[in-house]
Amino acid sequence: MKAVLFFLKNRVRAINNFNVHSPFKSAPDNFNICFVKMIEYKKHTLANGLRVIVHTDKSTPMTAVNVLYNVGSKDENPEKTGFAHLFEHLMFGGSKHIADYDTPLQKVGGENNAFTTNDLTNYYLTLPSQNIETGLWLESDRMLELAFNKKSLETQRSVVIEEFRQRYLNQPYGDAMALLYEMAYKVHPYRWPTIGRDISHIENATMEDVKEFFFKFYAPNNAVLSICGNIEADEAFALTEKWFGSIPLRNVPTRNLPQEPLQVERREQNVTRSVPYNALYMAFHMSSKFTPEYYACDLISDILSNGNSSRLYRDLIVEKGLFSELDAFISGDDDPGLFIFSGKLIEGISYEQAENAIWTEIEKIKQERIDEKELQKVVNKIEANLIFSETSYLNKAINLAAFELAGDVSMINRQADSYRQITPAKLIETANQVFTQSNCSTLYYNRK
Repeated sequence: MKAVLFFLKNRVRAINNFNVHSPFKSAPDNFNICFVKMIEYKKHTLANGLRVIVHTDKSTPMTAVNVLYNVGSKDENPEKTGFAHLFEHLMFGGSKHIADYDTPLQKVGGENNAFTTNDLTNYYLTLPSQNIETGLWLESDRMLELAFNKKSLETQRSVVIEEFRQRYLNQPYGDAMALLYEMAYKVHPYRWPTIGRDISHIENATMEDVKEFFFKFYAPNNAVLSICGNIEADEAFALTEKWFGSIPLRNVPTRNLPQEPLQVERREQNVTRSVPYNALYMAFHMSSKFTPEYYACDLISDILSNGNSSRLYRDLIVEKGLFSELDAFISGDDDPGLFIFSGKLIEGISYEQAENAIWTEIEKIKQERIDEKELQKVVNKIEANLIFSETSYLNKAINLAAFELAGDVSMINRQADSYRQITPAKLIETANQVFTQSNCSTLYYNRK
């Protein structure tokens, strides 16, 4: 498994601001088959449309409160990008009745954080269960309305601009994924990163722009609240009604995104940057989430590059010495995403040598039936990581909200089955659909 355990990006290696980082590690190659324990939960929907999911976990004295908003960078105006990520910061700058979010939470032993993806924005906090009302009070007030003060906007604008510079402009290979996505996508809003297409969009953001974005997307009927920890469902539902029930629903627009047309010819781009090694990036369009093809692509990425016994590491790094680093991963987006190869070339190795070697490994996947033992090994590791993820009450809270947003919270208990059902024949079929020259966008990232 790719070291991200909640389902949103649960099979992705994090790259810049497109994806999400996780502290969890993958299971060892020799991990034996195991079975994921069912996660029990209860659901309730408030009159204002807020969906509430509760999982009781008596093994911890803590509780996680997770608020997931159905808005990501793909919902932005192409001329005003970066707003979903800007709000990840603005939401901590004070709300209508609470000037300071962090201090009240810290006083009761709580911690908080947030993340933004192409598809959604997630806010979470953890605190001792007896203090849960403090967390609900804080989250409900900022769902109701932000403070919308000039000082907060200017402060968070500066933070985001500096983050853009550090992450994309001043970091080696920092703009690689942005360049690759922009080449692969021509009309779909995945073509820009969550931090924004151009930093001038945030530099020029007005208070009116910010207010419009908030009231357009930040609404109880556009969110899922999940509570996981040492609390009974009935108590959690009652407290949710107390703190969130009076927030009015809003007129959230129906999502109507442009569909990316089929790529019918190979795309290439050459760039030169001040980096230590030449790098090669190859992106292939793949299916949307929750399809058999999605799970097949994910398994292929594991077979190719998950661990020291994986094919790319064994053949192209250790034996042939073509790359110092080489990875294969899926973007994990809700809409049709990308299967990406990312590698740094050894000194003296040409792009032609490196690229041909990757295509050789691709052809093996396309033509040769995967050994059952090799397939079972990667499925075992996936199951192991799913079990490891369940040890975190916070991770369960994020998962529950995400699957509910996807349309079926019960999918949280069927993840392993989705991988087990993929056969060697399905891997070959999917590989032949995805890995074609006409479906490939290639970035040659040259050092000066």
